[in-house]
Amino acid sequence: MNKNSKVDDYLSKKAHPMHAEIERVREIILTVNPEIEETIKWNSPTFMYKGNMASYFMNAKKHVSLMFHKGALIKDNTGLLEGDGKETRVAKFSDMQEIESRKSDLEAVVKEWIRMQDEG
Repeated sequence: MNKNSKVDDYLSKKAHPMHAEIERVREIILTVNPEIEETIKWNSPTFMYKGNMASYFMNAKKHVSLMFHKGALIKDNTGLLEGDGKETRVAKFSDMQEIESRKSDLEAVVKEWIRMQDEG
């Protein structure tokens, strides 16, 4: 898993009420592919694979909110991604149980992003 110590520091200082859930989503994404990287961009933990893939919306306090920057381009057969904006889509998780039950959906969305980026 390609964890970035800057993200570790950011998350520990942020003391988000859903810290454990944020960490679990992070683990799921980072284990999909060893080439996925993370950093802090836009004052938020951001996942990258050949471009910006997704960032946490850290102001959400009652759920984990993960914005996929070009989510409208991702073929999401799982129904995980929400929204109808021109470019972005959001995945929301209300608790650890939902994260675990939607784990394969999240992995599928991330794999589809990787496939799109690899095909260029």
